[in-house]
Amino acid sequence: MAFIGAVKFLLQHLLLLCLFNYLPFSQGKQNWNEGYPFIRRASSLGYNGKSGGYDYIIVGGGTAGCPLAATLSKKFKVLVLERGGVPFNNPNVSFLHNFHITLADTSPTSASQYFISTDGVLNARGRVLGGATSINAGFYTRADPRFIRKVGWDTKLVNESYPWVEKQIVHRPKFSDWQRAVRDGLLAAGVSPFNGFTYDHKYGTKVGGTIFDRFGRRHTAAELLASANPHKLTVLIHATVQKIVFDTKGKRPKATGVIFKDENGKQHEAYLGNDRQSEVIVSSGALGTPQLLLLSGIGPKAELQKLNIPVVLDNQFVGKGMADNPMNTIFVPSKRPVQQSLIETVGITNLGVYIETSSGFGQSKDSIHCHHGILSAEIGQLSTIPPKQRSREAVKAYVKSKRDIPVEAFRGGFILSKVANPWSTGELKLINTNVEDNPAVTFNYFSHPYDLKRCVEGIRLAIKVVQTEHVTNYTLCERENAEKMLNLSVKANINLIPKHPNDTKSVEQFCRDSVITIWHYHGGCHVGKVVNSEHKVLGVDRLRVVDGSTFSESPGTNPQATVMMMGRYMGLKILRDRLGKLAGI
Repeated sequence: MAFIGAVKFLLQHLLLLCLFNYLPFSQGKQNWNEGYPFIRRASSLGYNGKSGGYDYIIVGGGTAGCPLAATLSKKFKVLVLERGGVPFNNPNVSFLHNFHITLADTSPTSASQYFISTDGVLNARGRVLGGATSINAGFYTRADPRFIRKVGWDTKLVNESYPWVEKQIVHRPKFSDWQRAVRDGLLAAGVSPFNGFTYDHKYGTKVGGTIFDRFGRRHTAAELLASANPHKLTVLIHATVQKIVFDTKGKRPKATGVIFKDENGKQHEAYLGNDRQSEVIVSSGALGTPQLLLLSGIGPKAELQKLNIPVVLDNQFVGKGMADNPMNTIFVPSKRPVQQSLIETVGITNLGVYIETSSGFGQSKDSIHCHHGILSAEIGQLSTIPPKQRSREAVKAYVKSKRDIPVEAFRGGFILSKVANPWSTGELKLINTNVEDNPAVTFNYFSHPYDLKRCVEGIRLAIKVVQTEHVTNYTLCERENAEKMLNLSVKANINLIPKHPNDTKSVEQFCRDSVITIWHYHGGCHVGKVVNSEHKVLGVDRLRVVDGSTFSESPGTNPQATVMMMGRYMGLKILRDRLGKLAGI
């Protein structure tokens, strides 16, 4: 009773606690700066606030930006501007058992910046060195070879770039009993063959890599900076880029530098050197990159003029073609204790859906039990509250309804069904000229009937997996019919929140009402529309984009491997194109 009483006390204070990353930054990895002497606070630029002569200015030290910077610094002077802090001394980022806490933290200093699409789906974007690799579920798997051919990348260079990442930060998962049961359930449900442990994208069931090591410590893209030349690289944290600066006197606008603010709100300027091959490279992610281009005057003229943004280049395609892979989940209760595991097993089907699984909750002694909150990863992000009803008021009502429910009631796992390559797309628009505010983004989930059709097939397959003896033998629960299973999924984590009356009888309605994200959104700066095949921004000079905003689909079952590889790949390609044999790399 004392334990349940303690949980009740914690739940009563959940909403307040979840607004702050309560663990002090002094905990976790100590003296991290000894290995990264080039990382400094943005205010370290000094009184005049100006610095120049850089060969490359990279906006965003995230999933692509870190490997890109490490590579380019081998030969050139590089400046990286990252709006967040470092992941190394933040235990909520570093440890698997605290995975849910950063996602539940909606404070201005969180490593995860909370946003809601206009569809109503809760989402998150990285706000820390290492980007999304610092806040995600860690799954590592390469792209489908078809994707590599489609984007026109050099296969040989791609196959050099993936291992560079893997040798530094990727690990083989410990593989829990829950993951083993789901693996066997996938095979029994016909998702075959079993391809074992592999980074490769192959039809069937497989176990992928993870950026969590065997001790449960996360290794992010920020650690790839350890491969940099420390004498040619400067990384400024808490440096929020306001806009790209252009010289518009010539025939074509030319990027010359950027304006950014430090942690104290002081404005600074950073400039490129005089070499015409020097560049500003934007690696701010699928939300941050189109947002920054728009704020800098590149985008649809009419939209820019509404916000009094001087037009540098009229391009109607900036912010268009945004997509997010819709995900739906089946909650699977268990009568036996379930060890916490994130994504390790995946079923790659020919239906156009991927089936994955996670289980358990972080139960570290430091946990504030945010897994009971709507914003957490395991319950909140996997909630089935209809999108339009996911509000802060819903959070309060949800927390109140959970006060008398002990942690043990949430023993179990989730089977996740993700629609691959959605045909439904949307757009991103500015709501104001403050770069720190999220833009308005619409994904239009299931607006195309083919996506809904695949969601239905995915949910039916997920139910089939749950009904196999491999899963029921593990959970010690009886085999349930489809409607009861959907009902369990709806009631497991929303209780009194109103729902569509048909959402457990109609799989189509269940898909619409329970759609969530798996954080694989992309687009907004497509190749051929905003950038060329070399990722140089069309219509301007000395400006390039290297991140997932250029993708028309999310690569593989999880994009992080390919985005990190992309940073290395583009870095190598830039060096070789610029220096030829002298690149020596």
